[in-house]
Amino acid sequence: MAEKNILAFFNSPEQAKEALQQLQGLNLIDTSIDRVNAYPGSGSDHISNPITGDVPSLGYLTLGGDFNDRDAGVLAAASVSASGMSAGGPDNKVTGKDTVLTIVIDEADFEQALKTVQNAGALV
Repeated sequence: MAEKNILAFFNSPEQAKEALQQLQGLNLIDTSIDRVNAYPGSGSDHISNPITGDVPSLGYLTLGGDFNDRDAGVLAAASVSASGMSAGGPDNKVTGKDTVLTIVIDEADFEQALKTVQNAGALV
């Protein structure tokens, strides 16, 4: 049994879950839904007090990035999303396809799965 892979990018996790439900009749080997971000790290929820805590950069504080060195944090702070001066999306959130549905599927069902995720609004 040969396997094929699909990386399908969606606007939200709900959209990816809906597409995955449409694939349930196919021979899926493995699937996952993940959010992708331009910055490394899981978020700034580990900061208890930005005044007394160790905040290495504005990018660490506002973008939730865990940067390897100070220079990377300073560079991330140059983003308009870090300053709050962005005119991009509502609530200053990055807009676009930031959710990836990863599919490992039997080769026989590949074309049907590909059409299904594309019809669900994915960027493949």
